[in-house]
Amino acid sequence: MRRRLVLYFRRKHCTNPDELADETLNRVTRRLEEKGAITDTTPARYCYIVAKYVFLEHVREMTQMRASVAETARTPLPESPTADEERRLACLDRCLHQLTPEEQGLILDYYRGAQRERIEGRRALAARLGLTSNAVSIRACRIREKLVACLRDCADDK
Repeated sequence: MRRRLVLYFRRKHCTNPDELADETLNRVTRRLEEKGAITDTTPARYCYIVAKYVFLEHVREMTQMRASVAETARTPLPESPTADEERRLACLDRCLHQLTPEEQGLILDYYRGAQRERIEGRRALAARLGLTSNAVSIRACRIREKLVACLRDCADDK
């Protein structure tokens, strides 16, 4: 099945058909672990259905990457931070240091990454802390409220 999936992704002109085939089989395996069996259709057909979605995600990622590269090429290099931006960054650093080490770690891990990576990171964070995703979200919200209050105080001081 893996060989057939690799050929499928090659026919679609994917740059990394081996990785996409592996991702497809990983998803099918996860589904089998969750449900125990696939009863809706034949296993090969199910693999191709999953492969179609993996391919569509790959196309979307490639389109976003191309747009990002094109935007980066058009965007001039950022200038050095203004005095106001430096002051805000200094306030943020000061406020982060007022948090406990556990709070710092949680809030930084909570907002690390982008899109799918952030979601996976939050799941891993919840598992590492032995909490539900909802409980981690509530903790992050409370820490964020502390940071916002601290940043307001810092802005008022300046």
